[in-house]
This record gives sequence, C-alpha cells and structure tokens, in this order.
Amino acid sequence: MEKQLKDLIAAIDAKRVVGSLDKRIVEVTNDSRQAREGSLFIAVRGAVVDAHQFIPAVVAAGAAAVVCEELPATLDEAVTYVQVPNSTQAEALLADAWYDHPSSQLKLVGVTGTNGKTTTATLLYEMARLMGYKAGLLSTVKNVVDRTEYPAKQTTPGSLEINRFLHEMVQAGCDYAFMEVSSHACVQYRIDGLHFAGGIFTNLTRDHLDFHKTVENYIKAKKRFFDLLPPDAFALVNADDKQGSVMVQNTKARSYTYSLRAMADFKGRVIEDRLDGMTVNFNGQELEVRFTGRFNVYNLLSVYGASVLLGFPKDEVLVKMSLLVPVAGRFQTMTSPRGYTAVVDYAHTPDALVNVLSTIAEVLNGKGRIITVCGAGGNRDKGKRPMMAAEAARRSDQVILTSDNPRFEDPEAILADMEAGLTPDDRPRVLKITDRASAIATACQLAKPGDVVLVAGKGHENYQEVKGVKHHFDDREVLQHIFDNEK
Repeated sequence: MEKQLKDLIAAIDAKRVVGSLDKRIVEVTNDSRQAREGSLFIAVRGAVVDAHQFIPAVVAAGAAAVVCEELPATLDEAVTYVQVPNSTQAEALLADAWYDHPSSQLKLVGVTGTNGKTTTATLLYEMARLMGYKAGLLSTVKNVVDRTEYPAKQTTPGSLEINRFLHEMVQAGCDYAFMEVSSHACVQYRIDGLHFAGGIFTNLTRDHLDFHKTVENYIKAKKRFFDLLPPDAFALVNADDKQGSVMVQNTKARSYTYSLRAMADFKGRVIEDRLDGMTVNFNGQELEVRFTGRFNVYNLLSVYGASVLLGFPKDEVLVKMSLLVPVAGRFQTMTSPRGYTAVVDYAHTPDALVNVLSTIAEVLNGKGRIITVCGAGGNRDKGKRPMMAAEAARRSDQVILTSDNPRFEDPEAILADMEAGLTPDDRPRVLKITDRASAIATACQLAKPGDVVLVAGKGHENYQEVKGVKHHFDDREVLQHIFDNEK
C-alpha cells in the first residue's frame, strides 16, 4: 500500500509543516522499531514512554516523515516534520485515512459500559452471521475477520490496529463489524475518525479508577463515545441504569432505550430463570434463550434492540435469539459427576459479582449452597478489593479468597486488602488459599449435590500473570481435570 503524504496530512490538524508534502509513504507506524525508508512515523506520548525520543532513530532508518507534538532540536532536510496538537488523536485520523476509511464501508456498532460489552458485541456478531451476513468482531476475548480469529491483546486495540482489522473486514466482504469500546479507548482517542452506525450503553459501575481516578472521569470517558456518534447513527442505552440518560445528553445520534423495569423502545421481562436457560418476553413476544440471569437478559435485550435498529426483521431476530449461546467464560456452566454445578464467570468488579451471585441465588431458591472462589487483580483499582470480598461473603455460604492475576504485586497483600472488607461474622465462612488451582479444588471438595461453585474473575482467560510473566492457567481446564478424577 502506498499513499501521498499530502493526502494523508489533509486528514489532520497540522500546526506546522517543515519540509515537502510531495512524498510517497509506504507505511504508517507508531513503533520506531518498524520504521524504514518511506515510513511515516507518529511520535506518541505514552504513559510510560515518550516516543519523541526515538525520532533520531527513525530518521536514521530512512523515515520520510514524522508527526510529532514537539519538533526536535535538529531537523533533517530529507525528512518532513508535521507538528500537531495531539499525536494520539492524529494517529487515529491518519490510521483511518491510511486504510481508506474502512469504518465508512461497514455498518460498525460499538458497545461500551462496565459489564456486558464482550457478551453484547459477540452476540451481535453471531446474530449478523445467523442472518446470513459476513461480519467482524473486536473484543476482549478475540478479534474476528469473517471466520478468521486472532488473539486479543486488549479490549479495544490501538487506532492503527483497529483500522487494519476493519480494512481486512472490508477486504473479506464483511457487511457488519461489532467492537467493544473501552473507557481507555474513549479518552485516548482510539475511536476518533471511526464512523459508527450505532452505539450501545450497557451499564456503569465502579471500574478502572486506577486509570480514571474518579467516577466522574469514568462517566465522561464513556459519554465521549456517544458525543462522537454521527446523526445517522443510533444510540441504544439501558434505561434502568441512571447513567443511561447521561450518555445521550449531547449525542447527535437517534436515541433509543431498553429496559426491564420501565417503559422503553425495547422492553424485556423474565418469565422463568434456570441454570440451563430462561424463558423471557421481549416486546410482547415470549421466547426461550440459553442464558441465565437478569444481567444476561439486559445483554440479550440490547442485542435484540440493536439488531432491529440495524434493519434485521423483528420476527427473524426473535427466532435467531434462541440459537445464541453464552460467550466463553461468561456464566459458563459445567456439571460435576458428583451432582454439583460449577459456574465460570469473568466477574471482576463488585457489581458484576453481585449480578452473578444474585442470579445463582434466584435459581437455587434456597435448595443448594453457593461456594465462591474469587480474587482481585494486581496493579489495578485497590478500592474495589474489600468491596468484592464483602459482596462475596454477603451472598455466599462459603468463600475462598485466592490469587487472580497478581501481576507485580504480592498476592498475599492483595488478599489482605480483600480481607479488610470482611466483618467478624463473615470470617468463619472465608478461607484464604493463595494458589488458585488449590482454591478451586478445595471449593469442589466442599461442594455437595445441588450446590453451585462459582469461580469468578478470570472467565475466558487462559493465563495467570505473575511478575510480568503469563503462565498458562484456565479455570475451565482446572475444573474439567477435577471432574475427570471424580468419575
């Protein structure tokens, strides 16, 4: 792929240009190690590293142009320097231009919120495929171009990667694309330049305060996504969340609501809830789905609403809803040969844990015990640790606190933070087993027929990150090994 520098630079707000714009660009990159002859290098100021320091190295490698916020002291006559107010935002707009505006050639729908993003985006991808269309997906679990899967490194990739994937989707003949939009991506300009056909807001509870610092900043980050939506897009928000109306205060998009409690464009109701599925009513139509829990009804209702707003026939959408299956690691149930049920769920916030535990309690209706295995990630929001332990203890018969992804923190210190949320009455029902595999095994040993063992926090993840190293670890594999030995 090649483009003229003047055509690319037309997409951004350049404060100053030093050098000729009549140049051929063969690559756009923010990685100095990839710079070569004919490259356009974008010097981004990261949280840890400021790429401006690498400008001399990319110039030496033969880069044709450099986009930066601050011009270097020494300028090379063979290089064109483009000074911009914000390199990160410029990167998003340049990525869109470099890949020929791929989001405008697809019907792109973004999903934001604290919980439910992965499930909602993935089910919309599956719905589009069931409707006979080719589609793409950018999610926490995986990135998919039509049917080709790629591992996901983060919830929302960087701008260049997003646009590269969208470009590949266009090349593969995809009609639709669905992506999770994280709060980080909103404030780091990763979604700037993208043309969305629709946006969905799931809910908002405490999360990522290690990054955003305050709940107000977190709310503003999510809201920015809806502020950027164009007039021809739809904005579908959860009316039962108090932040739902806040999200669309300044949006230019057409606003719609979904709800289980109030009047809404898309209204849902739970008729019967079971561990293996539910009977629900959507806009007056009764249907069976393979999901469990009120929180999943919200996810499914948003999928139903977005599908209708995308123009899929209502009756056909309802039929296809019954074919959808849970996303890996999202309330994924496994049955033990001894007669108890294990639930693996990604719940890693207090609210998500409450949702899962409440669902299990409603289904059990006092006819079995709940044994919860949970931890908290290292180098993340410490404030939620005691809250998670408190909710687990309040809603479980037995709790085992264990290691999650300690990262660079001492696992024992993380568990001590969690224990601070326990009352004296809680403590006799709480065990502390740092080794996660041993904690899961202990929970299974304690379980009796009819009980439910909830293994929370990691869900789909197949690794455990310790001291910067990712070791293979999958909650589902550990449970299956235990079950195999029970036979």
